[in-house]
Amino acid sequence: MAEAQDVERVWKALDEFRIEVPSWGFANTGTRFGKFVQAGAATNIEEKFADAAEVNALTGASPTVALHVLWDLPNGLADVPAIEALEKKYCVTSGSINPNLFQEQEYKYGSIANPSAEIREKALAHLLCSVAVGRALGSKDVSLWIADGSNYPGTQSVRHRIEWMSEVLGKTHAALGPEQRMLVEYKPFEPAFYHTDVADWGMALELARRAGPQAKVLVDTGHHALGTNIEQIVAWLLHTGSLGGFHFNDRKYADDDLTLGSIDPYQVFRIFHEILSASDEERAGVAFMIDQSHNLKGKMEAMVQTVVAAQELYAKAALVDRARLTELQQSCRLVEAEECFRGAFWMDVRPIVREWRAARGLPVDPLAMLYESGYVEQVARERGAKNAGSVSSYA
Repeated sequence: MAEAQDVERVWKALDEFRIEVPSWGFANTGTRFGKFVQAGAATNIEEKFADAAEVNALTGASPTVALHVLWDLPNGLADVPAIEALEKKYCVTSGSINPNLFQEQEYKYGSIANPSAEIREKALAHLLCSVAVGRALGSKDVSLWIADGSNYPGTQSVRHRIEWMSEVLGKTHAALGPEQRMLVEYKPFEPAFYHTDVADWGMALELARRAGPQAKVLVDTGHHALGTNIEQIVAWLLHTGSLGGFHFNDRKYADDDLTLGSIDPYQVFRIFHEILSASDEERAGVAFMIDQSHNLKGKMEAMVQTVVAAQELYAKAALVDRARLTELQQSCRLVEAEECFRGAFWMDVRPIVREWRAARGLPVDPLAMLYESGYVEQVARERGAKNAGSVSSYA
């Protein structure tokens, strides 16, 4: 039976926990080899907002939805009034703004690192448009994933590309409003297979530092070599005041975009522990965002499942007795320290979480309530004809 202090810690953690859902997670997506269409997938931005609102109503943890400028606001600033109307209608707000620097034909050899100054200017114009959209919507973060790189040795100058990226990111940073941030993401490979221009957290950190004080690093949990100690990276970024946020997903081999915790929940727990071990100042502003592509699982079911898993793992991390753990670590009492640490992970927090949900007027079992509500069947009926035979992009 949970102690009163455990219940208090979990409730406090859940009250503060927020995790952003991605608009593209509700739409039909695919693999390199094909696309598996779901009848209930969102086909436009209003349907994405409707789905995001349903997830928030069920979980109480996702009041914001991440937007892609090209997919969700193809007309840039001209689309802002429509987004503001959707925010009012569905009671969820715009979260991070995500530019698209990997889809245009001109970006075959790169976007902000392209040898062509003209193409770099095109990429910069899109970034500046994204910043302006974020300012208009009151969004804090502009999240950048740079897909640039090369596939063969000797075909590109790595050093020239560093300077080109630095120049464009510096100009983007200069356009930020006082409350905005620029988050620089990294990825070891894909779509580039010889060298990726922003391949690890060190490169992202240096580019952010060069850009300016409102630039931070974005950690995607799927963007690491196998066996990478992600929580160590998190600790370093927290220590240097450089951690901007996360794109949460899970993977078995590469960037598989699987639901959070489906492969390695212990890793997510370890990451949350590092964050909760930091000072209030260090972890202030660290954004939690989901970045997943649900190709086999139902869109809504997978998103609710992910948010619930995130809440439960955050609750587990909140239960670590950090004072006791510090004492054991300092004394090098290894087994006792590990048992203190993993004891929190093995604790079944679901009864406490259910009590918290009931006290907050939320469904005790969000996934069961989603099934009972008939929402999935309803949107499948309403959107089925539009999705039939769909070959649309990630948008």
